[in-house]
Amino acid sequence: MTIALLTDIHSNREALEACLAHAQEHGATQHCFLGDYVGYGADPGFVVDTVMRFARQGSIALRGNHDQAAGGAGDVRLNADAQQCIDWTRTVLNAEQLAFLRQLPLTAEDGVCLFVHANGWDPKNFEYIFGPMQAARNMQVVRQRITFCGHMHEPMLYHMGLTQRVEVFSPVPGTPIPLSAARRWLALPGSVGQPRDGNPAACYATFDELTNLLSFWRVPYDHQSAARKVRAAGLPERYAQQLLYGA
Repeated sequence: MTIALLTDIHSNREALEACLAHAQEHGATQHCFLGDYVGYGADPGFVVDTVMRFARQGSIALRGNHDQAAGGAGDVRLNADAQQCIDWTRTVLNAEQLAFLRQLPLTAEDGVCLFVHANGWDPKNFEYIFGPMQAARNMQVVRQRITFCGHMHEPMLYHMGLTQRVEVFSPVPGTPIPLSAARRWLALPGSVGQPRDGNPAACYATFDELTNLLSFWRVPYDHQSAARKVRAAGLPERYAQQLLYGA
């Protein structure tokens, strides 16, 4: 079974539609949504409805910090611009959509895999994995051999062997990577709706559970339309700029 791993969609309809279509073309038979469906972008209702539909069909859907802030499931610290987006999001989502965000779990497990939004050592506090130090902490604590998480808006892959030394691997889009059973792995697919590595193309990944092959993908989409919607909604200009330039 091939799982499409999508995270940090951030109310970006155009990016989500492009990634879902791409995943279907590349044989995805299951989907895992790693959180942050809202915030920054102008189409929170569409994104939440889409994730709700997939969740009803058996897909994994987890809670991110922006989802928690919008749904009111707990205190979340956001900067002023991000909080402005969340305040606006609350006014456009209906009661069912907000309730869905509130009830989402923080983690899910499937065999050798842990799925989580931010990290595996303390999912509820949404600490970031900035580099090898945090990656090592995750891989040393998590019981599962493979962790998939979002929160960081850049695609990255970490692995660790018996020596406990962490290696960092910058994935090449479209090139399958075998996740050896002899190592522990931490994979960050990057952001569907707000990539921040200088490339505006949407990010997501696929994982083939039978072959243990992980593929990272970049999907061009109509980011200019998404940026225009951000401006039309009166949301902070910085988030339109990030869509246009990927940074």
